[in-house]
Amino acid sequence: MLVAEDHTRLANRIAQGLRDAGMAVDVVHDGAAALAQADHSAYDVIVLDRDLPAVHGDQVCRSLAAATDGPRILMLTAAAGVDDRVDGLELGADDYLGKPFAFHELVARVRALCRRTPSAPPIMRCGDLSVDRARHRASRGNHALSLTRKEFGVLEMLVAADGAVVSAEELLEHVWDTHVDPFSNIVAATMLRLRRKLGPPPLIDTVVGKGYRM
Repeated sequence: MLVAEDHTRLANRIAQGLRDAGMAVDVVHDGAAALAQADHSAYDVIVLDRDLPAVHGDQVCRSLAAATDGPRILMLTAAAGVDDRVDGLELGADDYLGKPFAFHELVARVRALCRRTPSAPPIMRCGDLSVDRARHRASRGNHALSLTRKEFGVLEMLVAADGAVVSAEELLEHVWDTHVDPFSNIVAATMLRLRRKLGPPPLIDTVVGKGYRM
């Protein structure tokens, strides 16, 4: 998830709220940085302020929308008239939210856009394991799993990979954010707790030197 908003305080509030809702979030404050960051990382959703400096939000939106398999775009703007919303959608935005907004509505719209990404179905299964992406719930057999947001994020990525290896770097990028220390053992520690909660028989394999897979 990327938040592109030039008002630093608002950007930080949005990012923290989305993190509290279980999402990994990066933040930039101008259009040029938004394009550079989107080129570097594959985001599912970008929360994009329309009036960005350096490169205007309209141009950012056009560029991102033109990309094959590009991110979903939620455009934010202080201009919330019907014509403004139509303009934003015609630029390629997937959704449009006027300022000021209720934060729970922002979270709901971001989650709705995440569910629209083609990478995985809303409910994923691996054997007797079920992962409900929309409700952030997981169960094995008839037992609900009590997972932290990060543990759920790791499990979601592994199940969505459908048996492919997922590296620790990919997990750091998608489940945490750019501020985490890439040399920490946070992925290994989270994986250890997740395996304990999943119980026997083991579902997650370690592929030495490469990462993890279901």
